[in-house]
Order: sequence, then C-alpha cells, then structure tokens
Amino acid sequence: MTSYTSFIPAAALHAILDDEHTVVFDCRFNLKAPEEGAAAWRKAHIPGAWYAHLDNDLAGPVTGDSGRHPLPEPEVFAAWLAKRGVHTGTQVVAYDDAGGAIAARLWWLVRWLGHADVAVLDGGIGAWLAAAYPLDDRKPRQRSGGLPLPAVPRMEQTQTTAEVLALGADRCRLVDARDPARFRGEVEPIDPVAGHVSGARNLPFGELLGEGGRILDREILKRRLLAVLDGDSETPWSVMCGSGVTACHIALAAEHAGLSAPKLYVDSFSGWIREPSRPVGTGAV
Repeated sequence: MTSYTSFIPAAALHAILDDEHTVVFDCRFNLKAPEEGAAAWRKAHIPGAWYAHLDNDLAGPVTGDSGRHPLPEPEVFAAWLAKRGVHTGTQVVAYDDAGGAIAARLWWLVRWLGHADVAVLDGGIGAWLAAAYPLDDRKPRQRSGGLPLPAVPRMEQTQTTAEVLALGADRCRLVDARDPARFRGEVEPIDPVAGHVSGARNLPFGELLGEGGRILDREILKRRLLAVLDGDSETPWSVMCGSGVTACHIALAAEHAGLSAPKLYVDSFSGWIREPSRPVGTGAV
C-alpha cells in the first residue's frame, strides 16, 4: 500500500478505507462550541472514523504557564492511538471541515511520536462529500493489532518559551499562522492580549489553501513558504499561532512542499502572554 505522509486525496482514501492497516480520525472542532464537532461526528462521519477531540485527546491539561493547548503526555497519547488500532504499520488519516487546521494537529502529534505514515485528507470532509462518497453514523471497528507506537516523543521538534526568550523571535525565525488582523493586534476573539510575539512573521495558514480548502500546488506552496523565510528554509525555523494548533498546518505544508521541518513553539501566543513583561508587537511586520 502506498504511504501518505502529508496530504491524501479523497479518491486515495476511499481506495484504502477498508484496509485493515488504515485508521481514520475525524477532527472537526469549534473553539467557541467545543462539543459541536463530536455531535457532528455522531450524526455522520467518514465510515470507520474515530473522533478526536482537540481539547481532550489532542492536548494535555492547561497549566498556569502553558498556552491553551499544551501537548498531551506521550504515554497517554500513544495509548489513546493504540486503543483505536494505530500501530507501527498503520496508515493514519485525519480530516476536519476547516481546511486541515485541526487535523494537522493530529498529524503533527503522530509524527512527534516518530510515525511517518500519517496524512490529512485534502479538502477535508467537504472533498469527500463532493466526490459523492458515503458517510455513516456507526461506531468504528478497531483495526488489527500490532506493535503500538513508542511513547518516545521527538522533543527536538518542539520549542519552549524559554528558548524563544533566549534566542529572540528573530533568531528563532518564528512564523505565526494566525489571521492577519489578530497578528496585527486589531482584533482578539480568544486571548486576553492582542498582537504577536515581537519579531515573529505572519503567514496565515489559509493562504496555503486554494479552492475547496485544498492545499496549493507544491511549487506555489513552496514559493509562499520561502517568501516568509527570505528564501532560506535550511536555517532552523519555528511555527506558532494562538495555541500551537493551526501552526501545525504550516509544518504540514512544509512537509508537502519538500522543505525542512520547522519546530513547533508549543505554548505559542497564549503562553507567551502569560507573563506581561514579555514583548508584544502590533501592526504589520
């Protein structure tokens, strides 16, 4: 079976959906209505898909120093995957209804545990429906067993607030995936402070998508990513957003474009502003 490590087209997922080595996750989620995604999954989902709740399954408990979506404990996340049939020979596929913004978090977490065969459904559930493929409301069937993923995360793929402070956002080459108005500090619907980490650059994840929420052509995608990196993707760089979720979409896009993998600034802006003395910028960069 062909391995998919970034995006998978709806037709390709349909072709492998019944394979015992394929496990699918529905990541639909609304930050303002956290149970809406689970309700939508219960009503109808891609056949065999498990539900992954952003707050409960794809994040750990919030602390006084963390951002809004800390990483889950690796042992907990690996066990959660194992209960749903994910093992070392599994092709994992994640989807949502938000251009991959939430599904990319699951993609990043699975790779964090060292498993490369994980992809996001290109165009999400909308692409699946546009192809006239079916949905159902049945409970998923666990796939055949195997060796569970090791609970040994690749911590070199992450960046802490202390590291950003020590290096400075310019030297970290932080790329912020949030909407431009939020980055500029003109609006802030979620966090108590508006603006961005001083020195960060803005690349809204939505600018990496085309018609129907599908990922852009690889060459166009590569050019957009390189533009924010001054043409240099080899020097280490990092991605962030409000809480470390949509930032994963830029990491996913970089993988798809064949660029070097960025680190994830896990706490992101919501963690940065925990301490009022940390510099916050406003306006365009």
